[in-house]
Amino acid sequence: MTESFHRSGEYQNPYEGQQQAPVNPEWPPPPAYTPAPAPKKRNRGTVALLAAVAIVAAAIGGGTAYGIQELTGNDTVATSSTSTNVVPSSQKGTVAGVAKAVSPSIVEISADSNAGSSTGSGVIITSDGEIVTNNHVVSGASQIKVTTNDGKSYSAKVVGTDSKKDLALIKLENASGLKAATLGDSSGLQVGDQVVAIGSPEGLSGTVTSGIISALDRDVTVPTDEDQGQQQSPQGDGWPFEFGGRQFNGDTGSDTTTYKALQTDASLNPGNSGGALIDMNGNIIGINSAMYSPAGAASSSSDAGSVGLGFAIPVNTVKADLAKLRAGATD
Repeated sequence: MTESFHRSGEYQNPYEGQQQAPVNPEWPPPPAYTPAPAPKKRNRGTVALLAAVAIVAAAIGGGTAYGIQELTGNDTVATSSTSTNVVPSSQKGTVAGVAKAVSPSIVEISADSNAGSSTGSGVIITSDGEIVTNNHVVSGASQIKVTTNDGKSYSAKVVGTDSKKDLALIKLENASGLKAATLGDSSGLQVGDQVVAIGSPEGLSGTVTSGIISALDRDVTVPTDEDQGQQQSPQGDGWPFEFGGRQFNGDTGSDTTTYKALQTDASLNPGNSGGALIDMNGNIIGINSAMYSPAGAASSSSDAGSVGLGFAIPVNTVKADLAKLRAGATD
């Protein structure tokens, strides 16, 4: 028997006070403890692939399309809505670094027409030879010759023009493997930002000068007439323009257009038109378009030289106009 009574008749549990009740040997034993399986490790190849996708997505989300040029083909225009570091880190922020990185993307342009000849500059934007320049450099041209930074010469044809913005797009014949410049973002520029200008003033190809952004949103008026665009004065006064109600470098004529320009004190001279204004990371931020040349500079040594009044078309204006130029506009 498993139960007993005190003499007083009260029931007494024989196991009272024990820590654990006896176990019936006929009961089945509890199941053995089995530890939970450890979580599976993610395949390293999958992790690497996801990381690569994340990096590409971050680049696109940040607005930087410089790397996308390598992914989508060499004829894609490299653009950036942020600041892409085109200059190697060891030379970042130096004029020498900018010049070395961007000079291969700047060309000299010689254009002939019935009105005469003109010399200007241009910026390569695709590896197969699309070049942005000023409309007044190639306006009315019957023949265009382009010389690259390494001395190679190409013939070129006008693809599209926009005289209202003084922009033109030309295309080299039988060109490939060229170094395209990166079109940056002009919306975040500030007065005092350092800049570099590269072009072919007076036919001196590959000339590099530097300065700062002197002012923003200057209303500059230039002629749209083809003959005026091709004309070069004997004194080398350069491309005529109007600012603040006054005309400089000659008469702009009656057919003119006005645009918002960047002002810079980087030295610009006749022949710089169509060349690049560049930030210190190597991004194109403007296309040089007008500069003041003192009257009579050829005969007066006291007036000779750059006076630090140059103007450039903001690169965001250029990017917004590219589709129209590629479609063959002739405005």
